[in-house]
Amino acid sequence: MIDMIDLFEKCHEINSLIRINEEQARNEVILLLDIMSKKDIEYTPIVNKLIRDVGLYPYIKEDTADWQERYVCKAFSEEIGGGEVRVLHREQSRLLGELLSGADIAVSAPTSFGKSFVIDAYISIKQPKTVVIIVPTIALMDETRRRISAKFSRKYKIITSAEQSLGDANILIFPQERAPSYFDKLKSIDLLVIDEFYKASKDFDKERSPALIRAILKFSEIATQRYFLAPNIDELIDDVITEGMEFLKLDFNTVW
Repeated sequence: MIDMIDLFEKCHEINSLIRINEEQARNEVILLLDIMSKKDIEYTPIVNKLIRDVGLYPYIKEDTADWQERYVCKAFSEEIGGGEVRVLHREQSRLLGELLSGADIAVSAPTSFGKSFVIDAYISIKQPKTVVIIVPTIALMDETRRRISAKFSRKYKIITSAEQSLGDANILIFPQERAPSYFDKLKSIDLLVIDEFYKASKDFDKERSPALIRAILKFSEIATQRYFLAPNIDELIDDVITEGMEFLKLDFNTVW
């Protein structure tokens, strides 16, 4: 079991590591927090400071934190729909800021990054009229619909099938095979979201990639802004579907 002396020494070790390798230091912080949770050890101000230093702001415990860490929690809090307020970690906040500036972004980040919360925060803040979210599977469509409906169904019509008529404000969620049903119905899109956009490459999905490419190209013609998501891509290959997009590779793990 960790005693206070061991905890202090571990915190000192992580603090020294931050200046050398922040990613490794962040992983060490996550492991430390896991041990502390299992042992029911209360966070100390120095632990909260380390959490802040590695950018994991949602993990800060405000009741044991100094004012600097409490201020960070307030500064990085955003409403993500349905009145729910969440503290974003450092890189989520960076990504949200880029989107709010109007940039077209293709982002590669680990699955634990929380890219969906960025979408929700963007919708809550900007309140776009039409959002199209293309997902790779029916199961993911249903999961996304449930999340979006719980937060935005009072302001938006949530559409997942061609039989539904458009409302005054719409969030459309569907896999690429359903996209042609909406080609003639949509005149403009405020935000086009493509989840797992790398599957437009035949190297990843030979059978379904043509449908995804067609959907991306068609909707991009009428989209004011584009936000493409993928896990763990090292570079953005020069391609017509990502032309003019800023590429962000965010190696930011929030779990071990």
